[in-house]
Amino acid sequence: MTTILVVDDEANIRSLVGAYLEAEGYTVHLAADGPGGLAVFRRYKPDLVVLDVMLPGMDGLEVLQQMRRESEVYVLMLTARSEEADRVVGLTVGADDYLTKPFSPRELVARIKAILRRGRSASTGDDAPLVFAHVHIDPQRHQVRRGTENIALTALEFKLLQTLATYAGMVLSREQLIERVWGYDFYGDERVVDVHIGRIRQKLEADAANPRHVLTVRGVGYKFEDDPA
Repeated sequence: MTTILVVDDEANIRSLVGAYLEAEGYTVHLAADGPGGLAVFRRYKPDLVVLDVMLPGMDGLEVLQQMRRESEVYVLMLTARSEEADRVVGLTVGADDYLTKPFSPRELVARIKAILRRGRSASTGDDAPLVFAHVHIDPQRHQVRRGTENIALTALEFKLLQTLATYAGMVLSREQLIERVWGYDFYGDERVVDVHIGRIRQKLEADAANPRHVLTVRGVGYKFEDDPA
């Protein structure tokens, strides 16, 4: 059974969200602050975390950073409407999606279902290694190398890079990348693609400001380039 952790310091939100999720058949655990959320996370190892940004003891961004050091668990962040910077930072740190308060519990449930389906819908359907002159991508081993250097990517970053490399030389729009990586039922901002492209460049490119492999085609989208092996 899918387990979801809800971390929010507002008791009414915890209660309401918990009730809706339990009605959908999920096992739900609740926490009221950052340290408590981490403790419950480590104990129950949930499949997804609903995480508020503003938390006592340790804010949600700090909690997310700690979770990302330990797990690739799906994380949906809750933010206030005025917290645009927090939403961008959250995506940069590794959130899968965000929802602004106040929100509809039904929309929250829909987004959670969409996130949980991504693992099945995001596959390119091809586990053959993608071998280029400088970059080697092995889906079966979930391994990326640039030359002899291993590049550590998150699961989402790997899928995004694999998708671009599968269509090497072709330009894919944000919408196309979202369909192939996040899934057709993605809820959220297309800028999530830009954030994850930036993270891939920081890890893969020798000079992230002047990338050689993950390129922007202004006004269109992104493409992967490398010489044939």
